[in-house]
Amino acid sequence: MRPMKHGYTNRTVGGAAGVVKHYQGPDAAERQETERRFVAALQGRLPVPQVVGAEPGVLRFSFVEGVQGQELIDAGAARAVLRSAGAVLRRLHDLPADVLGTPQGRVAVHGDFGPNNLLLDPGSNEVTALIDWEFAHFGAAVEDLAWCEWIVRTHHPAHAGDLDAFFDAYGPVPPWEARQAEMVARCEALEAFCRRWDPDGAGVRQWRERLEATAAWTE
Repeated sequence: MRPMKHGYTNRTVGGAAGVVKHYQGPDAAERQETERRFVAALQGRLPVPQVVGAEPGVLRFSFVEGVQGQELIDAGAARAVLRSAGAVLRRLHDLPADVLGTPQGRVAVHGDFGPNNLLLDPGSNEVTALIDWEFAHFGAAVEDLAWCEWIVRTHHPAHAGDLDAFFDAYGPVPPWEARQAEMVARCEALEAFCRRWDPDGAGVRQWRERLEATAAWTE
């Protein structure tokens, strides 16, 4: 097994035999259980990997073929990737309430949704897996919509104009003001997360800078 290229919070290694995720940082046990619970409940309903083993601090997942969405965007498939992202996010938000016990007026929120956590077939650009469910919870649809937009604007600014493919595939979306407010709130939450982990670490400074940049964006 080898380190996975796109992990940030945790240490994840994998290969054809499977993927092993080691949970690190604040609330690691809670995040591990959240991911285990959501992935188990979504089997057969959304393209997600299967949990094949668990121990304190570690989940083991089945291997899923596919290329990470950000790599495909960089390779020139931005519109196709974002269209597939919008379609799979709509499927998540439209799940019947009894699948996960979703409270009335809420949806199942992935919590870190974007091309960074999608694997796709490079031929068809269909989603083969939506991964990294550790921040999943019940909330408002705008949370996932705004964060996918933030990922694209931050890491693929040249393709911000392709976000219409994402929104068109998803359906009606909240206005810019609501999406930006959610982006700012998420940056604040991640800054606080890093502060709990290492108050003087680089992560705190990085998220403070990202927060300020996000607050200055215009549509």
